[in-house]
Amino acid sequence: MPKRQISPPAPRFLPVQAAFDLGITKVAVRKHLDVLHRERYIESRIVRQRTGRPAYVYHLTNTAEQLFPRHYSDLATEMVAGIQDLYGEAFVDQLFEKRMVRMLQTYREVMRGQGFDQRVKTLASIQKEEGYMPHLEKIRDGLYTLEEANCPLLQVAIRYRQACQCELSLFESLVDAHVERTSCMAEGQVKCRYLIKEKLSNEET
Repeated sequence: MPKRQISPPAPRFLPVQAAFDLGITKVAVRKHLDVLHRERYIESRIVRQRTGRPAYVYHLTNTAEQLFPRHYSDLATEMVAGIQDLYGEAFVDQLFEKRMVRMLQTYREVMRGQGFDQRVKTLASIQKEEGYMPHLEKIRDGLYTLEEANCPLLQVAIRYRQACQCELSLFESLVDAHVERTSCMAEGQVKCRYLIKEKLSNEET
C-alpha cells in the first residue's frame, strides 16, 4: 500500500507524523482520512517519486474551505450592490454579461474541434476546476445531466439572478446544445441541476 501524505499544511505530511503528533495509530489516521474523503472534505492524488513507492497527497475541497472563516461572498455581493447604487441595474446586467463573454472566449478555445460528448465532459471539468463540485451522468445518447453540489457565487446569485442566467447562457453557447436548469441552489434547492440535450443535425450552428 503506498505511503500517504497530507497537504496542506505541510507538503510532506506522513501518517506516521500525524500519528505521533495526535497520539493515535497510523491505522486511525488513515480511517480519519477515509472519512474526510468520503464526506468530500479532502481529495487525493498519487504523486510518483524518484525513489520508493508512490505517495498520496491530500488537499482540501471547496466544501472544506467553507468551514474556515472567510467573507469573499459578502465582499463580492457588497461590491455588486455598490455598482448598482452608482450606475443602476443595467450596468449590473452588463457586468455579468461581460464576465460571461470573457469566459466564453477562454473556454471555446479549449473545446475547439470537440464533439458533443467531449464538450459536455470538458464543461464538467471546467466546473470542477472552478469549485462547483459537478457530477456528470449520461442518461442516453445525446442527453446528460450535470449536477453542481456547490456554488462559489451563491450569495451573489441569490441577490442577483443575472449570475444564474449568464451561467445557463454560457453552458448553451459552449456546448452548443439545449440546456435546461431543473433545480437551482439560489432558489433554495440542494443542488443546481442541468439537462443537456444534443441539438439535431438541422439545428446545429
